[in-house]
Amino acid sequence: MNTRIPRALCALGTAGVLTVGCTPAAQETKIAEPGAEVSGTVELWHFFTEREAAAIDTVVKEFEATHPKVKVTIKSGQDDSKVTQAIGAGNGPDIGLSYSTDIVGKFCSSGAWVDLTPYLTRDKVDLSGLNPTTREYTEYGGKRCAMPFLADAYGMFYNKELFARTGIAGPPKTLDELAAAAKKLTVRNPDGSLKRVGFLPLFDFYENAPSHLAPAVGATWLTADGKSAIGADPAWKTLLTWQKSLVDWYGYENLQKFRAGLGDEFSADNAFQKGQVAINVDAEYRLAFLADQAPELSYGVAPLPTTDPARYGGGYVTGNIVGISKNAKNPEAAWALIKYLTTDDKTIVKLANALRNLPTTTAATADPALKVDPAFKTFLDIFANPNSSTTPPAQSGPAYQETFQTFLTGWQAGKVSDLDAGLAEADKQVNSVMTLGG
Repeated sequence: MNTRIPRALCALGTAGVLTVGCTPAAQETKIAEPGAEVSGTVELWHFFTEREAAAIDTVVKEFEATHPKVKVTIKSGQDDSKVTQAIGAGNGPDIGLSYSTDIVGKFCSSGAWVDLTPYLTRDKVDLSGLNPTTREYTEYGGKRCAMPFLADAYGMFYNKELFARTGIAGPPKTLDELAAAAKKLTVRNPDGSLKRVGFLPLFDFYENAPSHLAPAVGATWLTADGKSAIGADPAWKTLLTWQKSLVDWYGYENLQKFRAGLGDEFSADNAFQKGQVAINVDAEYRLAFLADQAPELSYGVAPLPTTDPARYGGGYVTGNIVGISKNAKNPEAAWALIKYLTTDDKTIVKLANALRNLPTTTAATADPALKVDPAFKTFLDIFANPNSSTTPPAQSGPAYQETFQTFLTGWQAGKVSDLDAGLAEADKQVNSVMTLGG
């Protein structure tokens, strides 16, 4: 069993617990002089479990070997809600490792995680070696309160055997081609219910979050002044119209009944791994699950289909982030461990190989020691593609995405008769929740 948190649900799982914005901001960070010896105990909380947690343990032991006066205490399986509640209560860990980039705006603006700029400046850390998108999602409002801890790039997985059996030559490159392939790959039972689905278009299925699909149409979330861009950007209407057309072709109730019988996303009963869904949106970490849970499955990977051929090759980029809690007892040792995990290229390669996530530095990406097969290379290319994008950080954290997700749930169920009016209302709701800070 693996308890990695689905990216599509990360934001939804933290809405009610990000109370750190109500607590006093941390005092200005005081750091040691350059070259000062680091010692003492430091506590790291992270969300990984089992195989992935063991990989973290191995690398931390190597850190301790190079920093003999530092002892690291690790608490695994700690999701964002536990970390944020602990910080709000004043007893958070020295270091938090989060699965969600969407909370960066909240953490930076509230002071829940301290500004790392003084440490970066003192130690002359060159951030130009980081992937540009990871630099974007680890700061907010001029404050860098996080560092990227590996990354994820989203693309498309497809069942090669089913493609060959139905005469589909290769992965679809446009949304129209995806819809056509989905229909051709779908199999219905005699009573009309769904036996196999080519592509399951519901926005709340596995990784089908609007953020993950937005790059397919080049949709934008926020305007330059931080307001909702959903209603004014025609790309969202394009995506939603396409999605609803496919939902209607299947039948919303048919999809709901079919989905109810599918396995958990991160179990061996994952619908794609079982051949119940032929095309699926997912990230590079799925490669490790396939190798472990479905080694006989014949599959391929490709970038997301797009509406504009000029954008093909890009995708959604996110990742894990790590920062120092405002109530850290040993911030110097915390920074030493963070720097080791996020700027030491050889360490990053070891973590990438063990967790099968993407390395975040240019040097680590090019390191011969990085295990790169053709499928992993596809995600590396998506990660580096200039058309790839992420969700912009906001002071209210993931609130704008959660609010839009509520609208989409009603939209796909057929409860929105006028899409233009619905998007305009979604704009108002997003702006309202962002004004209230989530």
